[in-house]
Amino acid sequence: MTGRSRGYITGVDILRRRAVVAGLLAALLAACTPAAGPPDGGESSATPSRTPSAGAALLAVKIDNVGPARPQTGLEDADLVYAEQVEGGLSRLMALYGTRAPRTVGPVRSARETDLELLGRFDRPTLAFSGAQSALLPAIEKAPLRAVTPGEAEGAFFRGSDRPAPHNLYLRPGKLGRTVSGTNAGTLAGYRFAARRPDGGRPVTERTVRFPAARFTFSWSDAEHRWRVAMDGRAAVTAGGARLEAATVVVQYVQVRDSRLHDKLGNASPLSRTVGAGRAEVLRDGRSYPARWQRPTAADGTAFTAADGGAPLPFAPGPVWVVLAKA
Repeated sequence: MTGRSRGYITGVDILRRRAVVAGLLAALLAACTPAAGPPDGGESSATPSRTPSAGAALLAVKIDNVGPARPQTGLEDADLVYAEQVEGGLSRLMALYGTRAPRTVGPVRSARETDLELLGRFDRPTLAFSGAQSALLPAIEKAPLRAVTPGEAEGAFFRGSDRPAPHNLYLRPGKLGRTVSGTNAGTLAGYRFAARRPDGGRPVTERTVRFPAARFTFSWSDAEHRWRVAMDGRAAVTAGGARLEAATVVVQYVQVRDSRLHDKLGNASPLSRTVGAGRAEVLRDGRSYPARWQRPTAADGTAFTAADGGAPLPFAPGPVWVVLAKA
């Protein structure tokens, strides 16, 4: 949502207020990214890196995820999709594109504090969103990213006629200039990839993760060798009707607490902390692997290791979905 009457500030306001300082709020972010690796196979380092990847452009888009916003456009082209909890226990997505950008993506919605910490590991990514609460502006202004809203890039956004506002704002990434570099977003996030699945794990055909007012279900398809995505009890599909699928699904258990921000109804805005360490579950090749995750600072990538010995736990090449579940 945009508009001052709802407590949000548009891109014009962001431009007017943007400070010369390009630093980062110490409590939220730092401005580095892990080194790049192979985009679609092989293996990359499992050790989180603080070395920026020169020219590794990345596009992140906040995506609406309530019933009237579905089916979304462009999610099938994302290298990496994060599912995070927002006000009222609902969910919202952040789609990351490094390999290629879709022609159209959306519906685009507003940014959250969780997004800033998530993006701290990348080298000045582009974050496309519809607006933000005024109290969040100082962090957005100081974050090492390119903030893009309808007010800043009017020609890149448009309203569709297929559904009512606010669920009809779309982005044409091609209108933003160079937003991707061909390097996989998962590699830039510090994830390790390998075609051969790890030893161990247990066979799993379905896994459901619940938020207070949303749920995600991932069902293994032997035929597609992918996890088929369902949201809130319904199959998730592309705008063209194909099933949304992931090669790897990660259930990452994190601290989820109320932030200082609230929506117009007074609901607290949840903050999911992705810096630190905790347990996780990695789903790949029809199997479930207990895991641990570690990210020392917001400038670091996230390393996933096997829970039973600390060996690096590689993901399957292909799209990755990460659900930030409450620990």
